[in-house]
Amino acid sequence: VQLQASGGGLVQAGGSLRLSCVASGRTFSNYHVGWFRRAPGKEREFVAAISWGGGRTYYADSVKGRFTISRDNAKNTVYLQMNSLKPEDTAVYYCAAETLAADSDSAGYDYWGQGTKVTVSS
Repeated sequence: VQLQASGGGLVQAGGSLRLSCVASGRTFSNYHVGWFRRAPGKEREFVAAISWGGGRTYYADSVKGRFTISRDNAKNTVYLQMNSLKPEDTAVYYCAAETLAADSDSAGYDYWGQGTKVTVSS
């Protein structure tokens, strides 16, 4: 499956952005999807994940209550709604897909998008 992430940009602290991850190539509803991010000079970290049917979602503690992951399998798209953004949310955000589990372990994800950059100014 091929993944295309989009929706990044420059936003002030406290603002919102919605990222999209559009899939093509295979049956998208077979895949669990996760969002990860890499801030400048830091390791890649887990942000959120959603199960193939959308019934289970998981969040990093740092974004819980501010970010919401959702999906529309009819549109082959997973969304990450980001509210109350903070400067520390600045990073390149990547979506990834796997068939085994929706979890925080990046090693389990087989397919990755190219990333979309989010910059939050203070």
